[in-house]
Amino acid sequence: MDVTDRKRIGKVTRSTRETDISCEFMIEGTGISNISTGIGFFDHMLQSFTKHGFFDMTLKCKGDLSVDTHHTVEDTGIVLGEALLEAMGDKTGIRRFGSFILPMDDALVLCAVDLGGRPYLNFDLTFPQETCGDMEMCMIREFFYAVSYSAKMNIHLKMLDGMNSHHIAEAAFKAFAKAMDMALSYDKRIEDVLSTKGSL
Repeated sequence: MDVTDRKRIGKVTRSTRETDISCEFMIEGTGISNISTGIGFFDHMLQSFTKHGFFDMTLKCKGDLSVDTHHTVEDTGIVLGEALLEAMGDKTGIRRFGSFILPMDDALVLCAVDLGGRPYLNFDLTFPQETCGDMEMCMIREFFYAVSYSAKMNIHLKMLDGMNSHHIAEAAFKAFAKAMDMALSYDKRIEDVLSTKGSL
């Protein structure tokens, strides 16, 4: 079977005293999601990610929200990153790199990714309003940090403009989606993996 014909799926469950999370992530999707973390704004961001990346995802999280949102958001990032890594498999034939500059009203955010197997986050977003709905904006960085390390990937996020925290955050999640869609797509010129080392 041609590698491009297979469905790339990652399934991960993670249970601790702070969170209980299950995630099924499919790269070859259409943007369908069923997401419940108990944090309305976070659900909205994850739905934006799946919709604009054309990924299908079912994600359920029960976290200790009586404490705050930290464990729920961070642990969701860990589980999503692990599901992404599993779905990517050996990365044969993928473009590996992706980037996108996404406008959303006042906000303009750049995202660039490398699925090369080395974790790194460069996060340069500033949120004028400290919260959106029921989520602290400081948790956006924690989410992307967790994803980058669990998925063993580089993520660079840079705000080029913006004055509304909701728009800035949503532009970041959508730009991440578009960059990932590009990086995970196949290129028929790549017969193995896109690396001089021969592995990613």
